[in-house]
Amino acid sequence: MRKYHNMDNVFLGTVFGFLFIGFFILASASMGLLARTAGADFSTIIFQQIIYGLIGCVGLYFFAFKIDYKILRRFAFPLLIFGLVITSLVFLPKVGFSHGGASRWISVGPFFFQPSEFLKLGIIVYLAAWISSKKRNIADFKAGFLPFAGILAAAGFLLVLQRDMGTLGVVVISGVALFFLGGGKIRHLLVGLAIVGLVFASLVYFEPYRMKRITVFLDPSYDPQGAGYQLRQSLIAIGAGGITGKGFGMSAQKFTYLPEPVGDSIFAVFAEEFGFAGSLFLLCLFLFFLYKGFSISIRAPDDFGRLLGAGIVIMIIVQSLINVAAMSGIFPLTGIPLVFVSKGGSSLIAALVEAGILLNISKYRKT
Repeated sequence: MRKYHNMDNVFLGTVFGFLFIGFFILASASMGLLARTAGADFSTIIFQQIIYGLIGCVGLYFFAFKIDYKILRRFAFPLLIFGLVITSLVFLPKVGFSHGGASRWISVGPFFFQPSEFLKLGIIVYLAAWISSKKRNIADFKAGFLPFAGILAAAGFLLVLQRDMGTLGVVVISGVALFFLGGGKIRHLLVGLAIVGLVFASLVYFEPYRMKRITVFLDPSYDPQGAGYQLRQSLIAIGAGGITGKGFGMSAQKFTYLPEPVGDSIFAVFAEEFGFAGSLFLLCLFLFFLYKGFSISIRAPDDFGRLLGAGIVIMIIVQSLINVAAMSGIFPLTGIPLVFVSKGGSSLIAALVEAGILLNISKYRKT
């Protein structure tokens, strides 16, 4: 029989630490957006983020206190199907919303949400349930690797149609890591990664904007007023922060130059205002989140709990590090948000729900 414990309050405190940092840096970055966008309202931006945060906290509460994580195993397949179906809705006229050439959002009145955030969670839950049920067969090519590849391919097809390569990368990396932790063979993964590499290369080659992003990654000085503009302005912001930063609210790049200051470029705003020291602290907080999350996962009482917890932690950390790396010029630009920090209701709500699941797992940890 599993012994019931108090939840991991240190992990909970880490999550609320992210919320605190995210709210204040978003408030600062929003000032830059208001200076360049006609009709934008500061109170609306902040109010919406508070609403999203409250909804996410309600989700965290229910998944931490009211919903045993074991129930998710029984609903793993419906959750995956729901994620695939709701993600497909972005292609429906008057339902889906496109921005910057990508179709990634669903419009509900004045609110927009990105269904792929919930697809990611559905994939992690399903993979954790499926891998834990396979056990020894997971190392078999036909019974293990091929079905796993099919699951990722189904999600990947929708994400490619949405032109969301960033989320696709997060899904593939997280899924591969989970498959490996569940006992998948390295040689099977190498074959799969080779295929994925060819697919990515083809997608980049046949889409000029993707090719330009790779060119900018290899040569940051390329097309500074066009394809390389965002990276150039991000590096200027990060460099201007120096060691200790300019101070809260004092970023200059957010006002006129830095694209998407409240979105995927928010780390550059943070780095300019809090410098290398602040950036290092934020990265250490993510690493501490990784440590605590894995500590919870390792001590879970069953294989499903271990894989589910590990998958959630890997997914959040991978997305966050990709965002920071892209803004720093050590990874191609992807357009994915910084978890807990960037503006975006879908990402924040999903992250808080995922944190709630981890907290629920921590209540049943082995001692």
